[in-house]
Amino acid sequence: MDLFSNSIDWKEELTPILQKYKLKKHPLGYQNLYQLVIMVVLSAQDSDENINKIAPNFFDVFPNMESLAKSKVGAIIPHIHQVKFYENKANWLLNIVKTIKKDENIPLTMRELTNIKGIGRKSANVIIREANVPSDGIMTDLHVIRVAPRIGIISPTKDGIKAEKELMAALPREIWNEIGMAISFLGREICRPIPKCSECPINSSCKYPKKNI
Repeated sequence: MDLFSNSIDWKEELTPILQKYKLKKHPLGYQNLYQLVIMVVLSAQDSDENINKIAPNFFDVFPNMESLAKSKVGAIIPHIHQVKFYENKANWLLNIVKTIKKDENIPLTMRELTNIKGIGRKSANVIIREANVPSDGIMTDLHVIRVAPRIGIISPTKDGIKAEKELMAALPREIWNEIGMAISFLGREICRPIPKCSECPINSSCKYPKKNI
């Protein structure tokens, strides 16, 4: 794929989706930062819809980090057994809450978040974006990995880290906080595996109608 990222004003080209999705809340139905951290970790390689279904019961039992930190893996599993890789995630959750200890201690920098086992860059970017603090990266989920190459911002890849690096190189820092979720929402609603191009607000800028990617 021939990229023109250096010559394209991507901030201008992507403004329609930035405006459309700016500050739209993440599809995970969290009520506070603690819930967001837990739900983001559980949602890895699973659907937001599934996590939203199991979350109310989970948070009834474990309403904060302190209550979860007092638990054990065996007590957590019955509440998340419908989640993919629930055994690993139970261990990750316990490590996270024992590391952070209290809700008010949740860190909001990329370095601090990714230093905690169980929280990768994608999860950290979601947490930082939803907390509305400046980001050191761009949220890159499966929707972004599919849609960003179609638009023409990055080359096709299945590697989220590689995709994020290319996005960070191509896009101005001032849109990092919002652009990942904006592209993700576009992918969820319009730029599906079979895209509805006629409904896309950036159709005139997108490379997908002009090339097979």
